[in-house]
Amino acid sequence: MSVFVILPAAGIGTRMASTTGGAPKQFLQLKGLPVLIHSLQAFLDVPRVSAIYVSVRDAEQQRVADLIAEHGLSGKVTVVTGGDTRQDSVANALAALPSTAEDDIVLVHDAVRPLIDSATISRTIDAIEKHGAAIVGTPAIDTIKQVERTADGALIVATIPRELIVLAQTPQGARVPLLRKAFSEAAADEFVGTDEASLLERAGVPVFVVQGHVRNFKVTQPGDLDIAEFYLAG
Repeated sequence: MSVFVILPAAGIGTRMASTTGGAPKQFLQLKGLPVLIHSLQAFLDVPRVSAIYVSVRDAEQQRVADLIAEHGLSGKVTVVTGGDTRQDSVANALAALPSTAEDDIVLVHDAVRPLIDSATISRTIDAIEKHGAAIVGTPAIDTIKQVERTADGALIVATIPRELIVLAQTPQGARVPLLRKAFSEAAADEFVGTDEASLLERAGVPVFVVQGHVRNFKVTQPGDLDIAEFYLAG
């Protein structure tokens, strides 16, 4: 059994553009290293990971290749062409995987979740090995309201019990044939999902949840790097 990892890193990060001079989030510095390098290193620290595929825009491929080489990560990391959407980027990497075994596993992880830990990655691999598909998630803490959008704003229509809600994180993954099937069916129907789990669910694949951690957040908004620095400082 081989374990592959896909890091889609073709995003531009418009929500942080005003504070970063337009630099994509994956290249921002966190404790002296690009966010992307932190994410790559987290998976390389797990011995069961066989190879990592990073999907990036054409214009950034050489930059990412140089970063990988500069930090001595070339052995297990391959750069592939990303797409216009996350789903396209993952599909491109999924097609590039040298996987033929039915029990091979693939994990997809946001390149800008740099604080994922080895224990959570290992638990996710174990869950996929046992169940076929799994994601990392955390329980909802706040009360969840379902709303209806009106001209004057949102109107509450129901309160959803928190025990029925999980906040999805990454990695998300499955056995390679299952994820390829889910992506193939989505492409045939021109369906665009919000994450890999949504495609697996649509394909009728049961997806199990692995307990995540608040540290494993996505660098999205100004101030998130400060929070990541705080966590890294212990």
